[in-house]
Amino acid sequence: MSAWLKDETTPQAGAAAHHGVDLFTLPQDLAGQRAAQVTAAGVAWLAGASAYPRSTLAQWQDDPAAPGVLPCGTAFDVVNVPALFGRRMLEQLWAEGPGTGPVATHRGRLLLFAAPGTAQRLPSLLAWEEWGSGGPERSAEQRSAVPPLLCHGTGDAVTVPPLTCASRDSGPHWLVAPDTRSPWLPGPDVLLWACVRVSRSGGLRDGGGTIFPRTDPDATVYDVSRRR
Repeated sequence: MSAWLKDETTPQAGAAAHHGVDLFTLPQDLAGQRAAQVTAAGVAWLAGASAYPRSTLAQWQDDPAAPGVLPCGTAFDVVNVPALFGRRMLEQLWAEGPGTGPVATHRGRLLLFAAPGTAQRLPSLLAWEEWGSGGPERSAEQRSAVPPLLCHGTGDAVTVPPLTCASRDSGPHWLVAPDTRSPWLPGPDVLLWACVRVSRSGGLRDGGGTIFPRTDPDATVYDVSRRR
């Protein structure tokens, strides 16, 4: 740990748009698996989320292969989505949108690291788009088709993958690892846009249906600016 903490290099894993990428093999395809490797700058950013960064760094130095637990709400929020739906979101964000910040997997779900405040705002935007948990006017079929999306913000904590990972076959791991001290993080408007695009593209058709009512094709779709 102490050795690679001195390495301030940052992999350039995503300079170009990722059109037509197979998200189930993304880490192997981007820069020779470097997209799934945490850099020294990324470690510093992660540790900065803790109330005690020095202690966090010391724990990682003792055991860099162990998962960590970090609080949300200050450096980042986390949007926790089912794996298939999350990968469809990533496909939209990388191919047509501004990209993503760090992304991890844990217990069969994807953790999308987002801008602080997203956990509070995104559920309201989803409810406004009639996509959230579903109101009484929606049918049981429509409500059951909505994937369980969890937003972690102030007062919550999440498990982050190990800094070094021998295998991605089991346990938490990074799909897009933090590689800078100031990563760009999507906000609630960007993630809402991705949700709408997934539903409009029929990306869940092979999983049993769509998440939007199909009776309103003229509903507003948010247009977001591309990454800086």
